[in-house]
Amino acid sequence: MSHLTTILAAAETHVELPMPTWAFGAIAIVIFLALLGVLFSYRDVANRHGHRSASDAASHAGAPGATHHGTGHPTQGH
Repeated sequence: MSHLTTILAAAETHVELPMPTWAFGAIAIVIFLALLGVLFSYRDVANRHGHRSASDAASHAGAPGATHHGTGHPTQGH
């Protein structure tokens, strides 16, 4: 039993952190806010460049599997 007590006592040594505990949380918040900024920068990109894709959309409208909004389901030719 004394061997187990010695191992447990050695395992409870105090390790000093390189910075205060609140700094770890502050760093995490800053990183998540930066990632939120990157994510937010891609907001509404498709609508910003609608004029460039209008001709491509017209040429691909008859492609197999194309979605036809407002006209119901396209006929499959069965």
